[in-house]
Formats: sequence, C-alpha cells, structure tokens
Amino acid sequence: MKNVWHITTSSLLSLLHICLAVQTNYAPYFFDNVPGSINGNMALLSLSEDTPVGTHIYTLNGTDPEGFPVFYDLTFEPGSKRYFSIDTINGNVTLIEELDREKQNEIEAIVSISDGINKVSERVRILVTDANDESPEFLNTPYIVNVPEDTPSGSSIFQVDAVDKDSGSGGSITYLVQDLHSSKFTVDRHSGVLRIKSGVSLDFEKSRTHFVTVLAKDGGGKLRGKYQVFTSTTTVTINVEDIQDSPPVFVGTPYYGYVYEDTVLGSEILTVIAFDGDRGNPNSIQYSLLDGADGAFDINNVTGAITVIKNPNELKKEVYELRIQVSELTPSGEVVGQAFTIVTIRVVDLNNHPPTFYGENGPQNRFELTMYEHPPEGEILRGLKITVNDSDQGANAKFNLRLVGPGGIFRVVPQTVLNEAQVTIIVENSAGIDYEKFHLLTFKLLAIEVNTPEKFSSTADITIHLLDINDNVPRFSSEYYVARIPENSPGGSNVVAATATDLDSGLWGEIKYSIYGAGSDPFLIHPSTGIIYTQPWAILDAEENAKYNFYVKAEDTEGKYSLAEVFVTVLDINDHCPEFNENIQERTMVIGSPVKIEATDQDAEEPNNIVNYSIMQADPDNVFDIDQNTGEIKLKSYIRSLDVIQNITRNKNCKWSVVVQAKDRGSPSFSTTAVVKIDVTEETLLHKGPVAAFLMQSKDNPMKALGVLAGVMAIMVVITVLISTAMFWRNKKSNKVMPMRRIIRRRRPDHPPRTIRTEWLKFKKSTGSAEKFAMQDVETDLQNENGNNNSQFTPFPPHAPSPPPPPRLLPKTSKTEWSLPTVSGSLTPRIIDQQMKERVPSVSTALVSELKLMLEKKNAGSTISFY
Repeated sequence: MKNVWHITTSSLLSLLHICLAVQTNYAPYFFDNVPGSINGNMALLSLSEDTPVGTHIYTLNGTDPEGFPVFYDLTFEPGSKRYFSIDTINGNVTLIEELDREKQNEIEAIVSISDGINKVSERVRILVTDANDESPEFLNTPYIVNVPEDTPSGSSIFQVDAVDKDSGSGGSITYLVQDLHSSKFTVDRHSGVLRIKSGVSLDFEKSRTHFVTVLAKDGGGKLRGKYQVFTSTTTVTINVEDIQDSPPVFVGTPYYGYVYEDTVLGSEILTVIAFDGDRGNPNSIQYSLLDGADGAFDINNVTGAITVIKNPNELKKEVYELRIQVSELTPSGEVVGQAFTIVTIRVVDLNNHPPTFYGENGPQNRFELTMYEHPPEGEILRGLKITVNDSDQGANAKFNLRLVGPGGIFRVVPQTVLNEAQVTIIVENSAGIDYEKFHLLTFKLLAIEVNTPEKFSSTADITIHLLDINDNVPRFSSEYYVARIPENSPGGSNVVAATATDLDSGLWGEIKYSIYGAGSDPFLIHPSTGIIYTQPWAILDAEENAKYNFYVKAEDTEGKYSLAEVFVTVLDINDHCPEFNENIQERTMVIGSPVKIEATDQDAEEPNNIVNYSIMQADPDNVFDIDQNTGEIKLKSYIRSLDVIQNITRNKNCKWSVVVQAKDRGSPSFSTTAVVKIDVTEETLLHKGPVAAFLMQSKDNPMKALGVLAGVMAIMVVITVLISTAMFWRNKKSNKVMPMRRIIRRRRPDHPPRTIRTEWLKFKKSTGSAEKFAMQDVETDLQNENGNNNSQFTPFPPHAPSPPPPPRLLPKTSKTEWSLPTVSGSLTPRIIDQQMKERVPSVSTALVSELKLMLEKKNAGSTISFY
C-alpha cells in the first residue's frame, strides 16, 4: 500500500509540473515590417506583375520568447490560386505562378509562425503593381464609314476608340495615321477623331473606297527591367458615296465599223456604249445620231446599236464618220449632261481573190531558166519574166513575196506587193550556185496575203538548170606522199600513185601529171594515171643516196594546178660484206689490257651494217676471247702473266696468229676473216716511264710514235721563233742600255771631271728580255751632281765565280733609285732584293756567270767619265 501511494503521488506531481509549464509558455511572433522591407510578416508587400516565376520575393522572420525554434507556413483561402511557396524552416517565400495585375491586383494569404506548441497566424494582402505588358486594343471593330464625295475638307467623319488595360503611362493612348503623306485623312492624337485633310476632296469617280490604317500607341513603361512601348493598328474602310456631278462617258472609244460588199440591208454594224459619270447613282442615258450618216446609217436611242439602212452597193463613200451624242436624263426627263464621240465606218471590198502569177502568155505557175554556175552577186535573173496580181482592193490586195528553197542563194524583189508587181530575182550568194553541188536548183515562189483573215496564197515553181565552168583546181588526195622502194628494184618499178581529182566536168576535169625537182631524176610519172615509177636506167643505191624528195604537179586543160610533195626512201638490202682495213694485222697486247680490231660494213641501214666478231681459229684455242659487239680481243681471265701462257703452250716467244671473223646481221648474212698477229708482253714494262709506256703502246704502229715526235719538235720550233721575235721587237723599242753598251756625253767646260767605278753587271729575272741586264754605279766620295741624291758606297770585291753557282751580291745601304740622263734617254738601275733567293745551278746560269766575270776583268781599275 505504501508503494502504491508513492507511485501515485509521483505521477500527480509530474502532471502538475507539466500543467504549470504549459501555462507559463509564450507564443512566438513576427518581427515588425516596414515599407520596402523584404523581411518580416509580408505586411505592406507589393510585387510587380512581371516578376519572373521562381524569384525569391520575401523572407518571413520572427522569434520565440523562450528561444525555441520556430517554423513558418503560408496558406491561401480554399479555392484560391497558390502563387507562393515557403521554406518552413528559413521562411523564404518564392513566386511559383505568373502574376497578372489586369486579372488580379491583390493576393490574400495567411502567414503563420509556430514554436511547436503555440502557432500565430496573420492575414496579409500582397499588392500586384502594374507593368507595361498590355497592348492597346481597338473597340467595336471593324470600322466602316460611308462619306459623300462632296463632304468638305477638314470635316470629322469618324472616331476610333482603343483602350489599354495597363495603368499610368502604360495605359495612356495616342493615335496616329500610317502613311500620313499619301493618305487623304488625319486623326486627332488624343480623341481618335478621323477627319478629311485640309485642302483634300473626295471623288467617287476616281476612288470609291479608301483604306486608312490607324495606329494606337501607349505611353510606354518598364517590362522586365526594360522600357517598352506597345502599339496596335486597325483599318478604317471609308466608302465614298456618289453624287450627281459628272457627265456621261463613252466606253471603248474610238469606234470603228466595217460594211462589206455582201453585208445584208439592216445589219448591225457596231454598238456604242456610254455610262453616267456618276456610277454610284446613275441617271438614264439616250443616244442620237447627229450627222455624217448621209442617210445610210441609223442608231438605236436606247441600246446605241448602229445599223446600215442602204444596200452596200449603193454606198458612194469608202469611209463614213458618224457623230454620235449621248444625253443624261433625270427621272423627270431633264437633260443634265451630254457627251459626243465619232464612229468611223469603212466600206470594205470582200476578199475573194487570191494572188495570181502570170508569165508572158498569161497565168503560169511553172518557170524554168538555164544559167552558168557562180554568176556575179547582185545579178538579176533576166530570163525569168514573172508578174503577180491580186484583183481585190485595199488591204485585201496586199500580200508578201518570198522564195522557199535553199536559203541565202537568191532574194526576191519586191517583198511586199499591193495589187500588182513585176517579180525580180537577184543573186545573193554566188558560191551557193555551184554545179559540183547542184546540177539543178528548184524554188517555190510564194505569195501570201498579209492582213486578211483568209490569208489567201499562191505558189509558182522555179527550176534553174546550171551549166559547168572551170572553177575548180585539181586536188591531190594528200598534201604529201611517202614511198619506200628496195635498192635492188629493177628499172621501171612502180613507186607510188599520186592521184588528184578535179570536180569540174568534161574537159575541165581532165588532169595531166608531171614531176619536177632535184630529186626527181631517177623517176618518171604516167601523165594520166599519176603512177610514179623508176627510170629504166635507174640504179638505186641506199648507201649512195637513201632519200629522194621532189614535187608532183596535177594540171587541168586551162593550166590550173596544184602540187604535192613526194618523199621516197630507198630501202637498204644486205649487199655489202664487212671489210677489215688489212687482212693481216699486228697487235701488241699488254696483259690485262685488250686489243681492238674493227671491220666496217658499207650497208646503209641496220641490221645490215651491224658487225659481230668471233674467233674462228687460234692455237691454242683457250688463250683469247673476243667481244662479239666491239671486237676487243683479250686474254682469258685466268691468264695474268707470261708464265701462265708458257705453261699452256709450247710457243715461248708469246706471239700468236688468231683468225677473226666479222659477220653482219643482214639476211642473207655476209662475213669476212682477217689474221691478227698478237704479241703478248708484260705490264711491268710500262713502269719505265710515260715515254716508254707510249713507245710500248705504239710498238704495233711505229708511224704513230714518229708522228707524235715530229709534232712535238714542230711545236718547240714555233715557240722558239715566237719568243725570239718578241724579244727582238722589245729590244728595238726600249731606251734602256743593254750589256756592254757605253753611254758617253761631252762634259761642260766649267765642270770638273769625276770618276766612278762601275759595279759588275747583275743578272736579274724580269718580265722582258731587255730587262735582264741593268747597270748600277757605286758612289764615290764626291757629291752627286746629277741631282738624283742616290747614296753611293764602295762595294766589296766580288768573289771569283765558280760555276755552276752564280755570284752573290752584297747588300746596299740604300734602295733609292737614280736616273742618269744620256743621249738616248735615262738609265734606270734595277734594284735587286737584298734577300734574293739562290738560283738552282744550271748550264745557262754558268754561262751568264762567265760573261759577267769577263766584263768585270775588262773594266777592273778603269773609270767611265760622264760629261
């Protein structure tokens, strides 16, 4: 019992505690909202109707006094459209349906906030603001207005009305007329009243209906962030009502009628038609014939039909001009308008006669003529006497003439005829009148009426027989003829047939043939057939002359001719055998090098003149090979020394005789043989020098070696003569002192004598022969008075020459040159290089050294005076 009481007491205390806790919990609440705020309880919220679906438009925000988490909710009245969705935790409100202020400008919703225990709800209204999303709309369309044509300009004739469901500037409307400059109407910008333009009048006869396009434009506004202006158009149809202000009018003028010779009396010629100018409300009209009828025609007053009231044969005029009047009558019979027109009536002859051709004896439809071919262009065919006539009158007698047949050969004159004409046929194309093409020309001369519905016509046959003239030149079948004939053909053999044709007939077409030209001597031609054949005595030889070229001439009886060129080739036959220069030939063969023999065949063409070589006999037969094409004879490949040859033969002197055959490739084939004596020698003999090698190679032909030696000697002699001649002319023209030449000049009386020692002559290599020797002086203790200021010194005595080396010159202290005036010119010493290279001793240098030594001994101790 005690335990039960304790449990019950605890439960009651807990229940009491919960009840006390519930009684003390406070409800959550929204934060206050201010205008323009997007955070709170959505009070005072406004949305533009162009807000895109999916936009986050608001955030519900509130709190719980106890700090418990709060949850948000947004609901609508039953049956209302849900425009928003809400995130119950964050309170974010999103637009989920498009807004349209024109359909619903206010949305009611219930927002609530809850802490799980207490829930607070509030009813809010969201205002939908306008965006310029509506176009102006015209009311009570279509617009059709009837306006009398005499309504004054500037008058109001109609008012258009348009509305725009937008508010503000987007709902204001301005009216305009499109194509204002071309329209006769204008509209008030604000009221939409349509008026006739000032100075403009309406005319039913010119335009019965006008279509005016009126444009309604709103004042513009923002739509989805951009400024937009919407327009709409409507068409106002304005019907112009006719009033009686125009006279009657004839339709289909001018009027023409025709009376034919077979027209029946009382027949209707034509009907004139007129209408009241005011076609919207026309009056009745009446026709009358004023003058010009001469009693031959009458008119129906109501229908306007004009009839002939006289027999056509009694009509005196060819043309009648009737003056017709139409009158406009009111219902009371009063004439309120008149109009006049002219009706022209022509009396026409009946077209019942076709054109007819006449000859010299009356009507004729066949004409013939004989004439020569190729008459001059422009010539008239006077043998044709043709006349054409049409018995009708006026337009019925007008017809055209033309020739039907081969075109462009003849033309007919005249081409257009009225009643009657003489027909002339003229040659237009002389080349087309060719006997070789047409022996007979046939044409049809056609006459056909021009402007008549019947188009009567007639034809006449014209036949022209042509006669031939000699107007063609013989023509060969080819511009050139190519023929081939074997060289062994007997005299009189046919070569080629050069045939020509002449298109002319009779004697004009007969041809005579002849040949001429430098190559025509061995040939003849048949004068009638054109067959070219060889002279009876002609012997053709391809080796002597294988080509002949000449001309063949084809000539008619009047001397007109043409030429063709003939090319005759003499075909070679194998009538020559190969020939060696000598039947017995000697050759020297160096081991490793072949020797060559050659035979020639005088035939003109291959293969008759192609020679093949072969060894017919040799002892032993296994030593030599021969190239069948070139004729080169060489040792077998295994023979490389004389020892090998001596081992295989008993012939120890290495000389063999080989029988070689030369055979051509003709059919039948010819051949000849020659004996070749071959002396085989070692290749080591050629190492003794080029001369020895040459002599060895020329062993078989000593005349060759002798000729080469004579040529070398002749060249040396010519070179020596040229050099001597050049040196002679150079020495003759030079002013320099040559060796052993003394130059003496008289001394002036007041000049003291002075002496110098001459240095020995110095030999120097130079470009000219005259410059090989030059004189140089050494200076004494006296001052140089010649003005050359060359330094002088006494040289050491020269060493005695010991051939073959030449004497060496000691160096000088100065290289300055000096010139000595003489009778013949000035003497210019040649300065020798201090470091002259030593010359190679030779016979010529030894002789020069001896000459210099003799000159020095002769002039030793002596002096040369200069005056």
